[in-house]
Amino acid sequence: MTRVFALPGKLAAKDDPALIARDEKHFATLAGRIQGSIDDLAGRLETVRRAPAGKGRQAVDRDEEVRRLTSRLRLLRRYGVDLCLGQMVGDDDPEPVYIGRRGLTDGDGRRLLLDWRSPAAEPFFGATHANPMGLVFRRRYRWTGGRITDYWDEVFDAAGFAGHAAALDDQSAFLASLGGARTARMRDVLGTIQADQDAIIRAGSKGALVVDGGPGTGKTVVALHRTAYLLYSDPRLGNRRGGVLFVGPHEPYLAYVGDVLPSLGEDDVQTCMLRDLVPEGAAAVARAEPLKETVAMVRAVEAAIRFYEEPPASEVTISTEEAEVTVTPRDWAAAFEAAEPGTPHNEAREPIVEELAALLADRHDMSETSLRRHLRPAVHRAWPLLDAADIVGDLWSVPAYLRRCAPWLTPEEVEILQRDDPKAWTTADLPLLDAARQRLGDANAEQRHRRRQAEAREGRQQMDRVLDDLIASSVHDDGEGLMKMLVQQDLRDNLADGLAAPDTGGPELLAGPFAHIVVDEAQELTDAEWQMLLLRCPSRSFTIVGDRAQARNGFTESWRERLERVGFDRVEMAALTVNYRTPQEVMAEAEPVIRAVLPDANVPTSIRRGGLPVEHRRLAELDEILAGHDEGIACVISATAMPGALTPELAKGLEFDLVVLVEPEKMSAVDRYVAMTRATRRLVVLTR
Repeated sequence: MTRVFALPGKLAAKDDPALIARDEKHFATLAGRIQGSIDDLAGRLETVRRAPAGKGRQAVDRDEEVRRLTSRLRLLRRYGVDLCLGQMVGDDDPEPVYIGRRGLTDGDGRRLLLDWRSPAAEPFFGATHANPMGLVFRRRYRWTGGRITDYWDEVFDAAGFAGHAAALDDQSAFLASLGGARTARMRDVLGTIQADQDAIIRAGSKGALVVDGGPGTGKTVVALHRTAYLLYSDPRLGNRRGGVLFVGPHEPYLAYVGDVLPSLGEDDVQTCMLRDLVPEGAAAVARAEPLKETVAMVRAVEAAIRFYEEPPASEVTISTEEAEVTVTPRDWAAAFEAAEPGTPHNEAREPIVEELAALLADRHDMSETSLRRHLRPAVHRAWPLLDAADIVGDLWSVPAYLRRCAPWLTPEEVEILQRDDPKAWTTADLPLLDAARQRLGDANAEQRHRRRQAEAREGRQQMDRVLDDLIASSVHDDGEGLMKMLVQQDLRDNLADGLAAPDTGGPELLAGPFAHIVVDEAQELTDAEWQMLLLRCPSRSFTIVGDRAQARNGFTESWRERLERVGFDRVEMAALTVNYRTPQEVMAEAEPVIRAVLPDANVPTSIRRGGLPVEHRRLAELDEILAGHDEGIACVISATAMPGALTPELAKGLEFDLVVLVEPEKMSAVDRYVAMTRATRRLVVLTR
């Protein structure tokens, strides 16, 4: 095996066998084990893929096993021995414990890598000199192209300093990572997670945890790694449905962070923007409409649907082959109460038909089956199928309907909300469309239910014929063994159930419910938008990441006040106050900008100097500035339309080596603050 350590000449002192021989030996063992695991996983995957897919639950289980094996194989092939982040030595055992992105053991069960998310790995991230957490030594590696190009040692016991003098540099691993050039994807920072960040990553998942932090504090890093940690530690989250939903602010953000969770071995997290939660979101125009952005307006959708759920107030006569039957208002009212609480409107019609048929069959001594067929058209008229877009569109085109559903609106406000094209959707409409769709359910549920019943009956009949033929053809049936099993009804039922096609027509994956939701840049959500997420997480288990100072529409209340108002019942706070990204020179100019409009803003303290002052130049010099930038990522941020430039809104959550800020005087204070703090090295401010 090629040596893992490939240290440059300037680090010759670190290449001492006394410092790295044990690591080299461990990595050789690790490489062999990883290759063996790859071969084993590839073989198992091929076997599973070649196996018959089956039907029903069998097909689902097969697909799940293929997905699990593929994910594990992808991670091992991607990283190899650089799965390892570092090692630590405790005061109770001289043997080093190697920390990895995933856990790994050898053929005898000896631990080669400890999963970074396990409780035993916590000291690797959380130990400080003030609180060593039982460690005497910690080493972090820098990997480049699958080989170690640097490493850093921290010693928590004074007796060990001499043995690590050549590699001793407590902050270099972290500071070196901060100084590196940016790329189009978020940097891999797992090996340099800081103690304050790790404490939040490992916090429990009950209730809502708010991670409040200013620019550069690693909020997004915390959110992503916390997602991976919770998937590992919380058994409720270990499947695709009922798992974790990660919500980001915009497409550039999702592209930027898209590689982080797979690098941590997690491929099953659903990631999206709020507008992805409803079909109309793709074309919706971004527009603030305060009258629509309240919890009350979301509740108005419920009133809009209940309008169509009022039982008929007059008798209805139904003609059948046997007789004419009369459905009274009392019958309608009883039938309309038949559906189980929480049944979506469009899925409640069949229970209503069944209840009404049962009532009338008893009264008229008739067959329920015949009555259902004759009652169904009348029920469909009394309880119509509804469409979410029609319901919400009618609110903006029928003033009397809106006044009935939202009686608190003034006549002037009702008029403001009317529009010529009721379905010219804006982002403010999306929570209302979502509430309507969730309340209405699937308009095709009845047809699919009846189709599945028919398929199940056909499958049962086919299985019965096969089993009967087997029994009839047996010449050695002594009433025991296989033939005895085949005549048992329970076995027939189980075999027939296996023939039923799986239900693939249900809600989309983003409809939930989810066991946990992570929301980044959460300060931007309106009260109505929070309802979209609460609908998808009945447990109210959330990680909420944001910064009040970066709220484009203002955020003068506390996090607790806002979240309790929109429906959270348990809110815990965690603050990040250290700016690891933005140089002190940039923050010195950015802080007064935000303090002027939000004096109590959580402005973090920068821990490093960049060595470059903020430059103030003329707009005519833009091309020259960009042409002179030769390392890392540059970004132009402008409030007005400029080719190749980002708006402050789309720059949020991202970071760049060079930020060129165009005409900041045309931006709000919040947008200026956001734009300035995207810079990790150099900030240039341009004016005309």
